[in-house]
Amino acid sequence: MAWHQSSSAIAAETQFKPVAPQREVTLRFLAEPTDVNFGGKVHGGAVMKWIDQAGYACAVGWSGSYCVTVYVGGIRFYQPVHIGAMVEVYARVIYTGRTSMHIAVDVSAADLKGGQRSATTHCTIVFVAVDSDGTPVSVPAWVPVLSEDLALQRYAIKGMELRKGIDEALKESIQP
Repeated sequence: MAWHQSSSAIAAETQFKPVAPQREVTLRFLAEPTDVNFGGKVHGGAVMKWIDQAGYACAVGWSGSYCVTVYVGGIRFYQPVHIGAMVEVYARVIYTGRTSMHIAVDVSAADLKGGQRSATTHCTIVFVAVDSDGTPVSVPAWVPVLSEDLALQRYAIKGMELRKGIDEALKESIQP
């Protein structure tokens, strides 16, 4: 038995293989002292950064393309994240357009000394997949099957409708 392989055999084994689109991503880590705000809890901006990172990873995993954030909204902070907590940031595709993906992101935290995991933050982010020139590219369609997924899709569509109404109202108020 040969103990070493040719470089071409090693290269063939280590090449990345295409994977099916990944609908969800979960990031887990400890809330660190560097994330603290003046109140002694995790700074809201740090939580928003985690949300954007998980959302981006989810959008890229689904589309297979570089993605840009085009909307962040509906962010709701339910309770603070404490320093030293085990944080879980869960992102999943809840709606796809031709080039866009709506990603719901939920943050939860738990005390490592046996504390119960509890929801801390929720947000929806819209990403658009783009090519190297920044031109939007098509994304795989996500088709909900479960009743929970259908409800999430309705939530995303309702959010789009509300944003359109807000945009129109703001345009009217900005017109000279």
